[in-house]
Amino acid sequence: MMEQVNNEVYESLSTLQKFYEGKNIFLTGGTGFLGKVLTEKLLRSTGVSTIYMLVREKKGKGVHARIDELLDEIIFDKVKLSNQKYKHKVIGISGDCSLAGLGISLNDRNMLERNVDIVFHAAATVRFDEDLDLAYAINVNGTKHVINLCRNMENLKAFVHVSTAYANCHLAEIEEKFYEYPVNYEDVEAMLDKMSKEEIKESTSKILGNWPNTYAFTKALAEAMIQDKTNGMPIGVFRPAIVVSTYKEPFPSWIDNLYGPTGACAAVASGLLKSMQCKDSGIANVVPVDTCVAALLASAWDVSCQTKERIKENIPIYNYVSTTENPITWLEYNTFNTFYGHDYPFLKSIWCISFSTTISEHVNVANRIVYHFIPACFLDALLLISGQRPKFIKMYQKVHKYTAVIEYFCTRDWTFTNDNVQQLHEKMDSKDKRIFPMSMRDVHWRDYFKTYVLGIRQYVMKESEESLPESRTRMYRLELLNKTIKFVIYYIIASVAWSLIASVFSR
Repeated sequence: MMEQVNNEVYESLSTLQKFYEGKNIFLTGGTGFLGKVLTEKLLRSTGVSTIYMLVREKKGKGVHARIDELLDEIIFDKVKLSNQKYKHKVIGISGDCSLAGLGISLNDRNMLERNVDIVFHAAATVRFDEDLDLAYAINVNGTKHVINLCRNMENLKAFVHVSTAYANCHLAEIEEKFYEYPVNYEDVEAMLDKMSKEEIKESTSKILGNWPNTYAFTKALAEAMIQDKTNGMPIGVFRPAIVVSTYKEPFPSWIDNLYGPTGACAAVASGLLKSMQCKDSGIANVVPVDTCVAALLASAWDVSCQTKERIKENIPIYNYVSTTENPITWLEYNTFNTFYGHDYPFLKSIWCISFSTTISEHVNVANRIVYHFIPACFLDALLLISGQRPKFIKMYQKVHKYTAVIEYFCTRDWTFTNDNVQQLHEKMDSKDKRIFPMSMRDVHWRDYFKTYVLGIRQYVMKESEESLPESRTRMYRLELLNKTIKFVIYYIIASVAWSLIASVFSR
């Protein structure tokens, strides 16, 4: 009877759910933004047996403490309601992607090789200005160690490497294929091994060539290595665009970081960032993390359906981007966020929202002087007079360093193809399309951005909805003060100009 019930339950599952039913997953990067949403989706929408999560000790916290802390986060609240024993499905594996063999013990390694069916390698250092040697150790060598581990897995059905849509950002057109590079990843490693830290820092720009940062560069090298070393392994490369907060699952607007344009949005909402170099007509290649995870899960299933011969001939690559099916411009992105930013002001904001963009580097520099540097000097002077430590000039130095990194992506256009992603969506039946909603065509940007700033406010700034009335009152006063100061400045300028004109004509 029990067997009959189990068979009926299994038959009621969708194709993707059947693929994941009872499977053991090995996940790297599980404590990161994408990894958290991936773990939550696996626990909530599939019947996976176990998720083995590679976790390193951090700030004195052991692996089990970090796993417990992770699974207690608000993102798992929905899972908690449906299955109170969900934590038993996640097992921490002590290790580190920057170490040889991932730093995994021999016993854990043997256990993973025996049990794991599906691998998601999502670990990476996402800092754009990371030291090149560390970025290489994590993003390239870490990938090599995962490949070596997968090579000995007895039941491996799919291995998906999470890259980035901008691994090949030195090119104007980016297709779902591998590219030849002017440098070899092994030569880069040999070079770095012979250099001191100081020499690496001095030579980084020259080594990067046409790549804008160490992140994109090392992600490209990792792709080159995958092409060389996987040799028929059931592997696929998943290239997400700029991943931002959730669209709908498990609830709207969840995010836990200030990476990419989200950080700029928070700086604008805080009244800190007033000007930035950006091409208004350029495409903001952003994708919600939940639709991205749905596509990632579907891509593993798609990889498992490929024959060994086909993968040997052509490793599937999935460009998960918004530019081809549902583009949104930077002007629209900025307009939505400044508009809705007024509805959900930050309690910790230092000034009212006022933001403009320009494609001109010279105009942007002038704007920074007028709207950032001069006010920062004035505010720091007031702090010094009151006996406090100045902070605004240093704050703006950090803001300018951050925006300089993302301005590269805000001032350029790329043409992406994503035929594999679109074909993957077409392969899915209606039930899977509902359970794993991955199509960017179904994202309504206006609805999405209505709560985007609210999500940053609530989940990153840790400001409750109860504090909104106080925040709105504070923002109203700041706007009133801003108008008063502007009026005084304009009055002084007009008075001086009138005095000069009067003195000229009185002679």
